[in-house]
This record gives sequence, structure tokens and C-alpha cells, in this order.
Amino acid sequence: MAAALSNPQKRYLRGLAHDLKPVILVGAKGITDSLVAETGLAIERHELIKVHVAAGDRELRDEWIAELCTRADAALVARIGNMAVLYRRSQDNPLIVLPKA
Repeated sequence: MAAALSNPQKRYLRGLAHDLKPVILVGAKGITDSLVAETGLAIERHELIKVHVAAGDRELRDEWIAELCTRADAALVARIGNMAVLYRRSQDNPLIVLPKA
């Protein structure tokens, strides 16, 4: 399970994510094994990614985001509309230095 982020850390990561483009697009099939694998690769490389979730129903969208966070072992930084920002510290090459909690 990804480490819980404090509010100052989330605020810092939201600022970094502001100009990012979505690198993962969740379509009508929802959360598949290949999507989780691709998310894991992207988040290991970038640490902070945006995910676009194309679900019309708010409950379904929130469910998919929660499932993706759990299966990719990532922390949810923010969710605005169809966009979610995920963070997980890279094990091989950490790029982002978080402020102290």
C-alpha cells in the first residue's frame, strides 16, 4: 500500500501536476490487467501521473480510480472531474523530493 500523503505534500504534488498531460486513459472496459501494468510502468518512470477516466457515472468513476490506486499501489493526490493525479515514489530512481509532513 502506498504511503499516506500529508496535506502539504498533496498540495505540493498538485502544483507539480498542474501542467501534466494525462498519460493513462481509462476507457469503457474499465480497469484491466494490462491497464494496471501500463500504469505501474508509467508511475515508476514518472512518479506523478495524470489519469483520464472516461466514465459517465460519478460512482463508477470513483470506483475505477480507487481500484486503480489499489492495484497500482499508488496514492491519490487529487481528483477533479474525469482527471485523477496519482503518485508513487520510484524505487529505482526517485525524482520528486516531498516536503516534510
